[in-house]
Order: sequence, then C-alpha cells, then structure tokens
Amino acid sequence: MLFLDTASQETVIPPEVAEALGYSVRDAGDITTVYSAVGKEHGYMLRVERFSALGFTLTDFDAHILDMPDRYDFHGLLGLSFLRRFNYEIRSREGRILVEPA
Repeated sequence: MLFLDTASQETVIPPEVAEALGYSVRDAGDITTVYSAVGKEHGYMLRVERFSALGFTLTDFDAHILDMPDRYDFHGLLGLSFLRRFNYEIRSREGRILVEPA
C-alpha cells in the first residue's frame, strides 16, 4: 500500500520493497539526501522497469528509494513524480480518488 502524498516531489519506495522486486543499491542512479521532520535521510534514485498505481502503469519510472518509518504499515509514498502525469481529484468525504490521463 502506498500513501498518496501531494507534498512529496518524488514517489518513495523503501529499500526492502525495491529489493523484493529484484532491485538493489547497485542499480542506483543518483545518491540523495532528503531533509524531513525526522531529520536528514540518505537514499538513492532508481529507474524501475514498470510502476503501477491508481489503475495506470508507467515504464522506465524513476523512484526515490528511502527508508520509511517502521511505525506505519505502508510501502511508500505516491508523490508528484507520478501524480503530475495525470489530472486527479481527491474526494475525501467519499473516500475516492478520480484519475484521468492529462
């Protein structure tokens, strides 16, 4: 499960999820540093062959690989690097997200 995070510039996946999909730090592009409320965190960018969310699939997608807090039960953040490719509407009261190609 990914949390939708419109404040995150990148889509974030924890290293253990990337590794379960067959990727490793050896496949990394740029090494990164992120400053968050938790502090300074190190990660890396990774181009994944295919990434699917909200009913859409992108190929050759860049994801930010970064450790996530253990206290939450989720597998990453769906950020603007994915979302900006679509028009979307969040209907919180209805519990729905409407998505269409841009």
